[in-house]
Amino acid sequence: MNSKKLIFVICVLFNYYIGLAQKQVLYKQIDTTKLYLEVHNPPQFDSSKAYPAMVFFFGGGWVGGDRLHFLNHAKYFSKRGVICFLADYRTRSKNKTTPFESLKDAKSAIRFIRKNASSLGIDPTRIIASGGSAGGHLAASTAFIEGYNEDTDDVSISCIPNALVLFNPVIDNGPGGYGYERVGDEFKNFSPLHNIKKGAPSTIFFLGTKDVLVPVETAKYYKTVMEKVGSRCELKLYENEGHGFFNYRNFEQYRKTVFETDVFLQSLGYLKEGPTVKIE
Repeated sequence: MNSKKLIFVICVLFNYYIGLAQKQVLYKQIDTTKLYLEVHNPPQFDSSKAYPAMVFFFGGGWVGGDRLHFLNHAKYFSKRGVICFLADYRTRSKNKTTPFESLKDAKSAIRFIRKNASSLGIDPTRIIASGGSAGGHLAASTAFIEGYNEDTDDVSISCIPNALVLFNPVIDNGPGGYGYERVGDEFKNFSPLHNIKKGAPSTIFFLGTKDVLVPVETAKYYKTVMEKVGSRCELKLYENEGHGFFNYRNFEQYRKTVFETDVFLQSLGYLKEGPTVKIE
């Protein structure tokens, strides 16, 4: 490669990484640990408008993973007119933390978005929490779990989202459920299934019938309890699919679940009729 081409490549990479840096905001710092939200605005972003927001929490058992898990979802829904956030949170492999710290971070993220709604261009009454597996647990827990708030959080700002989009979420952390060996008796205060209450946000719940971590019967019971407290819960079952079936690498199921999410958000009035954007 000659020097001119090399300079060109360096400039392209530099601009790319600068662009990435401009798309993330620091929402929380604990000692030397900095946690960011990667922001994906609609293509024709208008600062005079108030857009719905969607924050995604990655999966990984509260052990690993990173915010790029839902990058393709964020790209799609930002094109549909939603400001999307890919959230960092502390995990055991990176920060030597427990699931409780992960939940504290998820609640802090939503509080940050709601507190800064005006400067971010967001309607604070249309915040959607989403996630897969342990990230689905975090999304649901921001709606149901009262404890596990960071000491530095302003708890007068609600962390409860206005809608939930859950991809095979681990919503039962009790005996026999996912994560019980790590949370123990705290499950009574930590498990979404055990803390559903009146006012629960409208929810769409995606699950494969061959999921070994989230039994279909658990999901059906979740839907039953949601409906008993007067909240909407759409349960979408996908035959013979396992855990993580919705991920981008399984494109056909990714496409189907994104389409169903789009229809669900239209029904809430968060999106215009469509979808008018190709799912890629």
